[in-house]
Amino acid sequence: MKNSLTTSNKPKLGPILKFLLPSLLGIFLFMLPIPYGDSLTIPIAILSSGLQSLLANYMLYILFIVVALSAIGSIITKLCKPKFILGNQFLTLLFNPSGIWFILRLIAFFFISIIFLVHKGWMPSTLLSFAEIINSSDTGGLVVGDLLPILFSIFLFAGVFLPLLLNFGLLEFIGCLLANVMRPIFGLPGRAAIDCIASWLGDGTIGVLLTSRQYEEGFYTEREAVVIGTTFSLVSITFSLVVINNVGLGHLFVPFYLTVTVASLIAAVIMPKLPPLSLKKDVLYDGSLPNLNESNNLKKSSFKVGFDTAIAKAESQDFIKCTVIDGIKNVLDMWIGVIPVVLAVGTIALILATYTPLFEILGIPFIPFLNLLGIPEAGAAAQTLVAGFADMILPSILASSIESEMTRFIIACVSVTQLIYLSEVGSLLLGSKIPVKLWELFIIFIERTLITLPIIALIAHIIF
Repeated sequence: MKNSLTTSNKPKLGPILKFLLPSLLGIFLFMLPIPYGDSLTIPIAILSSGLQSLLANYMLYILFIVVALSAIGSIITKLCKPKFILGNQFLTLLFNPSGIWFILRLIAFFFISIIFLVHKGWMPSTLLSFAEIINSSDTGGLVVGDLLPILFSIFLFAGVFLPLLLNFGLLEFIGCLLANVMRPIFGLPGRAAIDCIASWLGDGTIGVLLTSRQYEEGFYTEREAVVIGTTFSLVSITFSLVVINNVGLGHLFVPFYLTVTVASLIAAVIMPKLPPLSLKKDVLYDGSLPNLNESNNLKKSSFKVGFDTAIAKAESQDFIKCTVIDGIKNVLDMWIGVIPVVLAVGTIALILATYTPLFEILGIPFIPFLNLLGIPEAGAAAQTLVAGFADMILPSILASSIESEMTRFIIACVSVTQLIYLSEVGSLLLGSKIPVKLWELFIIFIERTLITLPIIALIAHIIF
């Protein structure tokens, strides 16, 4: 980046305002909790909720169009190879996915078509039993009815407003201020703290989107992007409250969230040192080596270096291009590229969790471990541990019938600290440019479970 500032001249008011105003607006939208109903949430979540209410009666039709456009556009691109798509970098990105991503778009179109036909009453009666497997409120009905409307709305506002956080110097400023903390402890740039805070106050999906964008723009290496996406895309406070209420322990929210925070921080220190995260390369999105300058900046005033770098970044940006043109591209990329992946992977995972004993079988090896930790009703608790890989809310639903309060508390805490669940964050990671595979996500999920479970069990024994 060319720094338009010189050591002899103080920055002028214009560049300072160009840094401050968009950044402060971005902080307000993504990171400032405000009262809403009976809880605190961020303005982006309020806007998203309002849009969902406004479009509630039309959301299935909108999602059908989005998924159909993704699948049919990809089919046409693969078969007909139209020049107007292949000759345009952005359209090629939208409609020419490779391998598994193309197949997932087709699967998503199949699922949404079944759900749409059942909703309209057009499904032949002979196929209703089969259709119900996909349309059930425990499987595809849950994804399409509850999850995708949230993602659709968040993608719209996040796509348009994320440039306020990304492009006008805020991350450069925060990165310099927090480099002394994030780099020594977590091996990450200081700017990664923004991803964590946005997830914590807003939603884990926002953290993934932030991380993916910064990886594509060359601010994170492959290793850093995967570590941040799988370790710092924390579950929001709001959704954590839903989890603890599901197990009937809402009155213990404060010790619950403190336990989650402690376990997550310890996992964040340990996880990057274990494979597969430790095996990821420190190369940028384009394959080049990073130009690390944080170590040099640490010798100077972190505030001054950060402030100067932020102003230089802001001054180099075209406001209209960043917020309007790039914002629209961001939205379309997430709608066309990510929503079908979430639908396909999330529905498949929930079908396996609902109609097969897969997760019960996978949970069997945890029973001796749970017994060793002194957790009551270990057999019932074991199956909930792996079920979280399908959807984060599943463990708390399964745990609601467990009698032991301590066991329900532990399950609720573990389900939040596991982070990688395929119905949302896992699918988003797979659908993003962050270089992580499905089997790696499963290993990371198991590792997080094994690391956080003893910590949570210890704290639970103290509380109960």
